[in-house]
Formats: sequence, structure tokens, C-alpha cells
Amino acid sequence: MTLNPLANPKGVSLLCELCQKPAFIQCTKCRVTYYCGVEHQKADWVGIHEKICQMLIPLRVPEPFLSSDDERQHRHQQMTHRKKRMIELTRTTGQKLLFEGHHEQAVPAAMQSLRFSIDVYGLSSIELVPSYLILGEASIGLGRLQQAEEYLAQAEWTVLKTPECSSAIKSKLYRNLGLLFAAKGNYDEARHQLANDIYYASEEFGPHDIHTAGGYFHMANVFFRMNRMDVADSLYAEVTNIWHQHLSQLIRWRLKTPVTPSGIGPAVEGEQEEEGGLDEAQEAEAIQVLNSIHDMREQLAHQNPLGLANVCHTLTMLYYLLNDMDKAREFSRKALLSSETAPPGEDGSLTTISELAKVLDVHPETAATS
Repeated sequence: MTLNPLANPKGVSLLCELCQKPAFIQCTKCRVTYYCGVEHQKADWVGIHEKICQMLIPLRVPEPFLSSDDERQHRHQQMTHRKKRMIELTRTTGQKLLFEGHHEQAVPAAMQSLRFSIDVYGLSSIELVPSYLILGEASIGLGRLQQAEEYLAQAEWTVLKTPECSSAIKSKLYRNLGLLFAAKGNYDEARHQLANDIYYASEEFGPHDIHTAGGYFHMANVFFRMNRMDVADSLYAEVTNIWHQHLSQLIRWRLKTPVTPSGIGPAVEGEQEEEGGLDEAQEAEAIQVLNSIHDMREQLAHQNPLGLANVCHTLTMLYYLLNDMDKAREFSRKALLSSETAPPGEDGSLTTISELAKVLDVHPETAATS
């Protein structure tokens, strides 16, 4: 990417997008974003800027002169709508990068979401908390625990002074606090915080929802580190079962015979499928969580072949929905093999696994089109 070194115009303060220090480099694609140097420009590009570069232009160019109140009001509403879309996009991207283990890359996305949230909602709004939490989790992943504490303290203070705060946000806060204490090696406090996470997630979504599964997964990881394998195993099984049930519903939707609606067919069907699908962050979460459980199960396959079969079947469905037929077939074969080695009378899932394997065999690589 070509860079343009520039001298700051007199009376105009141009600041780096990442560190807010004086900027001397401009993005030549959007021409509305500035950096202190090449390093920060590259970091921002990889983290989020490539995705939002052109979207920033209408948000940062000088506003045109509008003579009437109606025009100004319409302009304001339009800009607010664009900023809210930007908040959603940058948060989802940041969360996705966290699940993929790209903690450094998640920071620019989280900073953008925080910046737009402040612009739209103000400095003290509960709407800032999700951005603080992404920054906190990224800091935990990078080993910057003091910085993580600062972000999470800001999030916790905002939650405490907002009586109408949703259980969903409380759940995410306690999950991050659990991760922080686990990183410090304080497993008792980590379990306490994660129990709060599961409680509030269950209150908001139900105990068997994928939004709640993350709390079970991190709780299982804590028990795993404590060498409490019996408890960890049961929690990993619960996580797998939750994702198995959710993905099964999506598979049934995908494979069902289309029904001609009374309205315009494609528009109705598309709207329903989008509502029941996974967003980018949920896809990344499913890949990370289920593969982690699979790796653990595979090492102990002789102890629990059905546990391995179940997570392999769940991964088969996941990769089928993600249109990755090679991986879907790979895990389908593993699921069948593990089910066949299970003790007699304990292979109840074998029929379901075989049915999905047949679907993969008869469908070409492009079978699972979205």
C-alpha cells in the first residue's frame, strides 16, 4: 500500500488512529485516516481498517451546508445510523479475532467500536461496555493483566451505575472477570465469576443456549487446570450438546424441502435463514471451542469414545454449514469410527451420524451454499 508522508497543516491537529499521537502518514485509499508511522498503519489495516476503509469516508468528510432543519435532521439520522452499523461491524470483528486468538489485531477493531460508541451514546453509556470487554479480553490474551483490570474496572463501574443493564451484558462482564482471575491463577475467584456469567446468561438466553455455552466452556477450562477432570468432562459434554442441538436445528433448516410462501419467496426465505444463522463471531467461537474439546477428547479417546464421536459429529455439522466439505467429511469419518468402537448399547448416535455422512457423500462441494 502506497503511503503519503505529509506535514500537518497549520492549525489542524492530525492524530494517529491507534495511539492519538501526532500523525504524519495518511491512508491513501480513504484519505481520512492518519497514523504516526508505518507500524501503526499496518496494525490498523490488518485489525479493522481494510474492512471499514471506504465506510469511514462519509463519516469523516466535512459536512455540507444544509439550509433547512429537515435536511439537517435527516443528515443527522443518516449519520447516526451509519455509526451504529459501524459499531456492530467493529465489535463483531473484534470478537471474531479474539476467538481466533488474534489478540493484538482485535485491539484496533475494539478501539473503533469504542470511539463510535462514545460519539453516538456519550461517555457514560452502558453501550460502551461491550467495547471495554473486548479490549479487556485482548489485554488478558496479551498478558497485559493490569491494563485488562483497568478496562474491566471501567466496564464494571458502568454496569453498577446502570440499573437497567441487561443480563446479557452482565454475563459478558463476569465472563471476562473470570478469564482475568484464571489468568492470575486464582481459580476459586474465577469459578465464582464464571458462575455469575452462567447465571446471567441463563437468565437472558436460557441454560442451554449457545450464548451460555461459553461460560460452561471457560468453567470447564478452570476445572481442567485444577485437575478436576470429572467436572471438566461433564462441562465439556454440556458445551458440545448445546452446540450439537443448535447446529442440528440449522442443518434441519438447510436440508428441509422449501415451502412456497404466500409472499415473495426468496425474500421470505432469506430473512428466515439469516435470523437463524451464525454471525462471524459465533462461527469463530464454535470453531475455537469445539476444536479445543475435540483435541482434548482425541487424546483420551480410549476413555470416552462416545464423547469424541459427539464432538466430531458436531464439528461435521459446523463445517457443513460453513461450506467446508473436506473438513466436514473428515470429522464425519472420525465420528463414525468413534461410534463403532463404543461399547454395545452405547452407540445411540450412530444412526444420526450415518445419515449426515450420506448427505455429505451425495452432495458436491458446493452443496451447502448459503
